[in-house]
Amino acid sequence: MKIMFISLGCDKNLVDTEEMLGILWADGYEFTDDETEAEVIVVNTCCFINDAKEESINTICEMAECKKHYNCKALIVTGCLAQRYKDEIIKEIPEVDAVIGTSSYDTIAAAVKSVMEGKTVTEFMDLDRLPDTAEDRVVTTGGYYAHLKIAEGCDKNCTYCIIPKIRGHYRSIPMEKLIEQAKKLAAGGVKELILVAQETTIYGKDLYGEKSLHTLLKELCKIEGIYFIRILYCYPEEIYDELIETIRTEKKICHYLDMPIQHCNDYILKRMGRRTNKKEIIEMVQKLRKNIPDIIIRTTLISGFPGETPEAHQELMDFVDEMEFDRLGVFAYSPEENTPAAEFDEQIDDELKEERRDEIMELQQEIAFEKSESMIGKEFVAIIEGKVADENAYVGRTYMDAPGVDGYIFINADDEFMSGDLVRVKVTGASEYDLIGEKI
Repeated sequence: MKIMFISLGCDKNLVDTEEMLGILWADGYEFTDDETEAEVIVVNTCCFINDAKEESINTICEMAECKKHYNCKALIVTGCLAQRYKDEIIKEIPEVDAVIGTSSYDTIAAAVKSVMEGKTVTEFMDLDRLPDTAEDRVVTTGGYYAHLKIAEGCDKNCTYCIIPKIRGHYRSIPMEKLIEQAKKLAAGGVKELILVAQETTIYGKDLYGEKSLHTLLKELCKIEGIYFIRILYCYPEEIYDELIETIRTEKKICHYLDMPIQHCNDYILKRMGRRTNKKEIIEMVQKLRKNIPDIIIRTTLISGFPGETPEAHQELMDFVDEMEFDRLGVFAYSPEENTPAAEFDEQIDDELKEERRDEIMELQQEIAFEKSESMIGKEFVAIIEGKVADENAYVGRTYMDAPGVDGYIFINADDEFMSGDLVRVKVTGASEYDLIGEKI
């Protein structure tokens, strides 16, 4: 039987998809990316912001048409939208045969069997359980890099975010299980591990009584075959000295940190339910740059949050200009139902939110270009991602860029490389977000 998966949303959701693929592969199922061939279609959904919600709903409806026109006999919906809107999905989209919650995706094999027997399945276990995913994952990222999800859920309860209600409380995945999974990934050819969670910095506090990300990192660095380890989603107030020292001294750990701050204005940060302030953010950025001079700091911001005055927006613009973050993304605020912020007064017009987002991104584009130009003449190790069609050039990434969100380095070379190869390059040119280089 051929099964088709569509994975939407974040890299954490992608890990769930890969684990479901692993479970089904172990049960003997085959996979296809052609909806005309698939007998079962699984849509792993997202609903973090309104755009993601609309994409998930549209995708489900498109796949529902396959039951009318092609070989599809069953449609299964998993992930965040399934968790949040299970009743609505069942009522409004009758073509859906199974709806599985975020903590229950390890039941996917049983669900496939049941729906093929003509049964309707709804599986929603305790939101705070960790799915049992002992099976090998099917890595979908090309084989040379993979995400390692080190925890599930979140306890921060930011006022704009629905994640705690659809992913549960923060719970770390036991270290021994992560190390075993990382070894299997390395044995399968993975060279870059990307650590993800709703928040990585407090890993282990619930299991071991103290923050243990630095300990996990040291153990992962011992695994043969892993060359790069990248850390995403570090809340600034939770970054601690042992973690900084581990990043500084362990050679395999990329000098790269994703540190979402969302804003700099203290009033807006307080309204957001963030647990830091402008002064502390500045101090943390300075501390990171002092201890790790070549560190690349990526952050994300929200424009147009309720109560953001023109003065607060200008303060954020000045802050971005002053801090010169290496990588930066901006989201226009999206009011999510059943979150406190959606009920706040001083909501801002959508057009104005987008104008403010665009202003910040235009400023960041100038900063990014200056940063890129400063790299000319420097040498780096790049991991090859693919070849440029009809040219003697390859697409790669250095430690400075995470896949899917940052830029690339385009490498001129007469050699033959495969995806995942490591190549030493010298930067010869730059654009706003990408570099040009040549093989040394």
